[in-house]
Amino acid sequence: MKPQNLEKAALRGEPSYVWREGQERRLKMIVDAAGERLSGCTLVNGCGVGTYVDHLAAFADKVFGLDIDFERVSDAHRLSTRVLCAAGEHLPFADAVYDLILSNEVLEHVQDDATAIKEMVRVMKTGGRLVLFCPNRGYPFETHGFYWRGKYHFGNIPLINYLPGRWRNKLAPHVRVYTRRGLKKLFKGLPVRFIQQSVIFGGYDNIIARWPRFGKFVRGFWQALEHTPLRIFGLSHFWVVEKVD
Repeated sequence: MKPQNLEKAALRGEPSYVWREGQERRLKMIVDAAGERLSGCTLVNGCGVGTYVDHLAAFADKVFGLDIDFERVSDAHRLSTRVLCAAGEHLPFADAVYDLILSNEVLEHVQDDATAIKEMVRVMKTGGRLVLFCPNRGYPFETHGFYWRGKYHFGNIPLINYLPGRWRNKLAPHVRVYTRRGLKKLFKGLPVRFIQQSVIFGGYDNIIARWPRFGKFVRGFWQALEHTPLRIFGLSHFWVVEKVD
């Protein structure tokens, strides 16, 4: 589905409006990674219109959401009143408040990703966990479109992420992609340990909606590669990071 506001989608990503199998799969991964922390306080950092806030409420005792976009926060209030408008680089919370933080395809859009990571670690309790999804540079497509001669072009564009960084960033200055090494560097010096560092493929729900049998084959094929070295070509990093003393 093509976003109605292309510029906003480019700069801030497109939130989950429709709940499908891809989102359901990620929800299960989040719940499994969280464990007993769901009995504490959970923050969906970059919650968009509140879809994950709403669905996590079935598992977590206290779920709060935060997003920088006021319009999306207003939409999220239809699902939960525990959503506020703020920037991820300046979280309006005291130290050591949250048992679980979810950052789902948000880090690539913030102005300062290193500061955003530090802020999430700051507001986590010792033993709390960050569940992080963000784009993998090894994926053959840039899913956020690109700019050419001052105009934004929406769509999945092949091979842009394989260009040298200087060229890639001229075509896609609005969004980051991460290597494993680059992502790990953001946590340097922070009191954390890595519980899981993996790469996953997408749910391909749009393909399934058009061509069900073919789409399900595509989904099964690519997701099976998550258990092989070819996972380096996956869509997103999936990391679980725990705060330590």
